[in-house]
Amino acid sequence: MTTHEIEAPTSEAMRDLGKRIAGLVHGGDVLLLSGPLGAGKTTFAQGFGAGLSIDEPIVSPTFTIARELDGRFADGAPAHLVHVDAYRLGGSSYAPGQDAVGRLLDELESLGLDEELEDPGENTVVLMEWGEQMATALAPERLEIHIDRPLDMAGAAVSGPDGELTSEGARTVTFVPVGARWASFDLR
Repeated sequence: MTTHEIEAPTSEAMRDLGKRIAGLVHGGDVLLLSGPLGAGKTTFAQGFGAGLSIDEPIVSPTFTIARELDGRFADGAPAHLVHVDAYRLGGSSYAPGQDAVGRLLDELESLGLDEELEDPGENTVVLMEWGEQMATALAPERLEIHIDRPLDMAGAAVSGPDGELTSEGARTVTFVPVGARWASFDLR
C-alpha cells in the first residue's frame, strides 16, 4: 500500500483535512489516529465530525473513553461515529501470561467497545485515538493516520481549551491504508 503525506500548517487546514477524509468514509470503516500530545488529533476529529454533519461538539474523549455521535455520510445516509480515545486504557494489572494487547482488548470488552471495533455496523465509522497497540488485533482493514508536529515544540503549549493548535509549525499527516477496503485510497 502507498502512504500519503500532507502538510497541515494551521488548525483550519487540519480541520479541512478531517472534513476531506470524512467525505471518503462509509459504514464499517475504522480509522486509527495517532501522534504525540498536541499534534492535532482532536482538531482533525473536529473536522471529521463536521464532514459527517455532526452538530454536537467534537471533544477529546480521553476521560470518557468513547463518545457516540450521529450525523450523515457524504451520500446522505445516516452515520454513527464512535470516537474512541485509548490513551487511558491498558493499565498495569495483567492476568498471568497476558500481554499489553490482551489487556487492552479485555478493557475494550468490559466497556462494550470490542464488537464495535471488530465489526462496525453498516452505518458506523470508528475513529480511534491512541490505539496503535490494538490496530492489528481489532481491525485488519483500516486507515492509519499519524500526525507529527515539529520537534522544537516539545515544551510549548500544545492545545487550547477548544482543541486549537496553539504552537507554531506545520503538522505532517501521514496516511497508511491497510487492507483491501483502502487499496484505492488516494488524496489527489
